[in-house]
Amino acid sequence: MAPPAPPPSRVFAELDLAPSPAPEGRVEAAALPGREVHVNGSAELSARPDRARVSLRLGSRKEAAVAARSSVSRRLQYIAHTVRLHGIPEENMTVTEDFSRVENTYQMEAEVCIIFSDFGKMQNVCNLLIEKLGTSVTISPPHFYHTPEAIDTLRRQVCVTAVGNTRRKAQEVCQLFGQALGKPLLIKEEETKEWGGHIDSHLSLSADSQTLQERIQNATAYASCRVFAVFEIKGKENRRSKLP
Repeated sequence: MAPPAPPPSRVFAELDLAPSPAPEGRVEAAALPGREVHVNGSAELSARPDRARVSLRLGSRKEAAVAARSSVSRRLQYIAHTVRLHGIPEENMTVTEDFSRVENTYQMEAEVCIIFSDFGKMQNVCNLLIEKLGTSVTISPPHFYHTPEAIDTLRRQVCVTAVGNTRRKAQEVCQLFGQALGKPLLIKEEETKEWGGHIDSHLSLSADSQTLQERIQNATAYASCRVFAVFEIKGKENRRSKLP
């Protein structure tokens, strides 16, 4: 579902453009105290997921316990070797093993979870494992999500962008009235919204038939911010060109 359209930015200006005339023969001050421009502005940004988790399942059932363990162990070694060759840190791979007796046989099962920050490497690793191990391993569709650091960065960026947009609007209002924008007197965050995206503990319920890009799009996070700001008005803008 497409994200909701951001609320339109509204600009309000309160300009005291009719100060009392200065007495004849005296120069008017460049800046008049108490003159302000009030502005509302907003911003909306998005961030694609920065992590993906892939789960691999494999197992073996044999009459001999050693044979069952050996079959799974060889495939686990190959998976670990492939992951290392692609530069994936060892701490990004976890292995869970389960050994049990089923009737007159021994069953060995294992699950491997791999965390990727490079989605190109993820595709290469998965393709290679499917090619080499075939149906002896089951690879789940990737689960894309955001790290807390990525969400914090999105929040900071959207607030900074909203403040920058608000300042530009204030500058446009001042230019419209031939005034020069001064320093900010007040910057207040009025509203922030976040939607979309996945966190690590939230499993995606998307269909297996989705493409990789569709999964990334569905996991994209959005944030919006609306701010109110008050800026000082320094005085009339000097538009005359300096003589050479």
